[in-house]
Amino acid sequence: MGNFADEINKRRTFAIISHPDAGKTTLTEKFLLYGGAINLAGSVKGKATARHAVSDWMEIEKERGISVTSSVLQFEYGGFCINILDTPGHQDFSEDTYRTLMAADSAVMVIDASKGVEAQTRKLFKVCVMRRIPIFTFINKMDRDANDTFELLDEIEKELGIATCPINWPIGSGKSFKGVYERESKCVITYSDTEKGTKEGQTTRIGIDEEDMLISHIGEAFKTQLLDEIDLLDGASAEYDLDRIRAGELTPVFFGSALTNFGVEIFLQHFLKMTTTPLPRKADIGLIDPVENNFSAFVFKIQANMNKAHRDRVAFMRICSGKYDASMEVKHIQGGKVMRLSQPQQIMADERKILSEAYAGDIIGVFDPGIFSIGDTLCMPKEQFQYEGIPTFAPEHFARVRQLDTMKRKQFVKGITQIAQEGAIQIFQEFNTGMEEIIVGVVGVLQFDVLKYRLENEYNVDIRLENLPYEHIRWIENKDIDLDRLTGTSDMKKIKDLKGNPLLLFVNQWSVGMTVERNKGLILSEFGRN
Repeated sequence: MGNFADEINKRRTFAIISHPDAGKTTLTEKFLLYGGAINLAGSVKGKATARHAVSDWMEIEKERGISVTSSVLQFEYGGFCINILDTPGHQDFSEDTYRTLMAADSAVMVIDASKGVEAQTRKLFKVCVMRRIPIFTFINKMDRDANDTFELLDEIEKELGIATCPINWPIGSGKSFKGVYERESKCVITYSDTEKGTKEGQTTRIGIDEEDMLISHIGEAFKTQLLDEIDLLDGASAEYDLDRIRAGELTPVFFGSALTNFGVEIFLQHFLKMTTTPLPRKADIGLIDPVENNFSAFVFKIQANMNKAHRDRVAFMRICSGKYDASMEVKHIQGGKVMRLSQPQQIMADERKILSEAYAGDIIGVFDPGIFSIGDTLCMPKEQFQYEGIPTFAPEHFARVRQLDTMKRKQFVKGITQIAQEGAIQIFQEFNTGMEEIIVGVVGVLQFDVLKYRLENEYNVDIRLENLPYEHIRWIENKDIDLDRLTGTSDMKKIKDLKGNPLLLFVNQWSVGMTVERNKGLILSEFGRN
């Protein structure tokens, strides 16, 4: 163990998850504002000004005002080094979010106060529960009319199956939003609307016993309501328990407004006290400790063409243990090669800085000449172990891809293969053909638009997509099965993935069971592995 334990212990690595439009990107920007990483927050949708959110860098994201890919942002605050993984909110990109959660130690869930728990939040939340990731809840947009606070908490508990513990409590909402009551200090922190791009405005802290001052700031009616709600709250909500929070069984809840910047710094300060240093991770030889072990990392994301001027591919890796030094050689386990990582960098949206060192908990991007895959492990040359693979989601929509200009075959194959290696789409071939017949599978239909847009803009290739009726895909677990002799159903199609693994597509769910019944010993799986 070197003198790097202190560096590792000051790291906090978390992902921000939410339904689209809950204000996740705005919250991310305000964090960066406090860390001094940016001086003025951008207008997220880019309508009022030409500034786009710092974390939305892809052209299609700027045009549509949605996050398509996950960004990695690092900043310093209060003696901590914070790595934020900003994830796409749109459900059509949930697979990217899922992989990003594999690289995080905790998650911040942003909920719109007027909408409560939405479909996408539910889906992502299940992933957090599966991985036992601690979840911190920020109920946003209190500057607009909000749902009843008790009902919001009740909904989180019922819908997501996790107990809630409010750390602060809102007083009013919308035009009559007065501020929050902080339960631990028994103080009311008053709300003042601030300019959208600046740090927090003037707030006044008033003790709950300072009756006259309280009435002059929030009024008699709100004071009475607050005292009633505090009594109710003390009897109804779960006790604060840090062990349960860290085990992912209890979520601390905060209220505020990211847009007007109220409650954001309060949240950040509490969050940093409650979260842990980077955690040990599971490998095939057991748990790998971040401080005790030498350098190791795993690849959780690959992104091509981040920089239009240099057609490049960047592999993002989470450092799981030890210290990374740019001069060191590391072993790529899956490729069996010892190498130096090329152009190691930290990426602030689309701005990069070349690194000389990084520590467990950090996320780094390295130039990828096409050798890395999602889920790959890197470690020291004399070591040999592998981190757990990342499951791939089963696509739910399929289309045949037709290339319009056959003279651009090379660019087409390169483009579609590179985009598939990023994990945004999965590509398959007809069972007995080569790359002539390509079938694309996606989790959400918006991915088809992204594929078409990127092939045109990044690879100069025009395609036509022909939707296919299949909705169910199964990987074949048996290695010895003879596909030519497989007895299927009339709505079944045999395909293979890029590694030559056989798969089956079905239009109807019931055909899956029927095919298993007709072929003795056949084992079908809903998940593939990277």
